[in-house]
Amino acid sequence: MTDDEFDLDLEDLSSAEDFLTYFEIDFDPSVVHVNRLHILQRFHDYLEQVEEMPDSGIARRALYADLLKSAYRDFVVSDAATEKVFRVFRMNEPKSVRVALSDLTERMPDAARL
Repeated sequence: MTDDEFDLDLEDLSSAEDFLTYFEIDFDPSVVHVNRLHILQRFHDYLEQVEEMPDSGIARRALYADLLKSAYRDFVVSDAATEKVFRVFRMNEPKSVRVALSDLTERMPDAARL
């Protein structure tokens, strides 16, 4: 497999199922159905952590397969809320803010008459 062939193959993949099938990873469709975006995002995150990408297409394919299998397994043994892949799951709880009534009436003088 050449680098170009591998890159062209990747361009044709569009869904989590496509990726898992291409890399010959057995998967439970019900897990993928619920977590498809989380699995692909985790796979992307794992790829970004690779310091030096292998030169050959065969070595890259093996690395991608291992990382995708790890990403998939993360959601077999856990769930999206626990794994917190997307930023929305990592956001802090809303903070309470107190505003004195006098501060509001100073800014809106007509409000005091209501």
